Amino acid sequence: MKNGKRTIYQTDLQYIFSSLTQSEKEKLKDASILVTGCAGFLGYYLVSFLSEYSDELGVRKIIGIDNFKLGKPKWITDINKSNPKIELYTFDITEFSLFDTTKIAEVDFIIHMASIASPTYYRKFPLETVDANVWGLRALLDFYKDKDIKGFLFFSSSEIYGDPYPEYIPTSEDYRGNVAMIGPRACYDEAKRFGETLCYLYAEKFNMPISIVRPFNNYGPGMRLNDKRVPADFAKAVMENQKIIMHSDGNPTRTFCYVTDAITGYLKALLYEPFDYFNIGIDKPEISIKELARIYKDAGSAIFNFNQSIEFKESEEKSYLTHNPLRRCPNIAKARKLLFFSPSISVVEGVNRFLTFLKERGDIH
Repeated sequence: MKNGKRTIYQTDLQYIFSSLTQSEKEKLKDASILVTGCAGFLGYYLVSFLSEYSDELGVRKIIGIDNFKLGKPKWITDINKSNPKIELYTFDITEFSLFDTTKIAEVDFIIHMASIASPTYYRKFPLETVDANVWGLRALLDFYKDKDIKGFLFFSSSEIYGDPYPEYIPTSEDYRGNVAMIGPRACYDEAKRFGETLCYLYAEKFNMPISIVRPFNNYGPGMRLNDKRVPADFAKAVMENQKIIMHSDGNPTRTFCYVTDAITGYLKALLYEPFDYFNIGIDKPEISIKELARIYKDAGSAIFNFNQSIEFKESEEKSYLTHNPLRRCPNIAKARKLLFFSPSISVVEGVNRFLTFLKERGDIH
């Protein structure tokens, strides 16, 4: 706590805890949980939550694997030292056959989130992105197919829908997509699509308790400020009191789901036993990138005395806008009904939380 006041970090983790039902919490009792790609943006609050509440939940062990290709964040070193229940291994999941699998043989839940997710970086590492979502996933499925696991969660993406036609927005899980197989985003989009097919096949053939989640524009604490995704770019500009730069005309629209709502949805999906697949995001408001920039400007002014303008500048990366969806908005009725998922943090509140977190903690990486 700061001056007797709960920090954003503490408030956010408490929010996740209180959003899980008692029966969901009980499923984590005595559990050993493997998280691949643990050092990424979503790994921050996921691993932090499991660590901070490990005693209350009765979690036995948290095993993290990451190749730290984009750097090893300070937070994960700190959390590894502070909690003896955490085991951390530097390893590339695509080289699974070289790993000492005795370290992960006795786990109850597997969360496979190992993949580059930022468009700038997956365009830089396209084959590595494919390998993590296909070969890394296949290796994990093969290893656990005959073991008595309780849950396997695969992180897919809303990018599997491509650029939906207007009549399919909000987009539900049964939409088959309008996706480019060839192009600068295809390595990510198509790898996630094929990864979902692998999950479906293993669930059918081996009766594995697999859930698939399709994240819709998550943001918040844990994002690297050099992540190159819009929420991180805007946050970096605010912290440095630099102009907020848009690399599009600002008209594409998105819904933005704050990380605590997202992590709550992912945990609920992990603990849901029949095979299924879920959109995890928030369904309103759908706002333009221009509107998001204004929200950051207003919040930045209040929190950091930010006083710069919002401007358009063409990206130096020539393929930056190629196949960029015009709209992205989820239909989350299925997750509401089956998972009792109910995101509640508006984008205005979320951006304020994110910037307040950065003021309290700085860039954690």
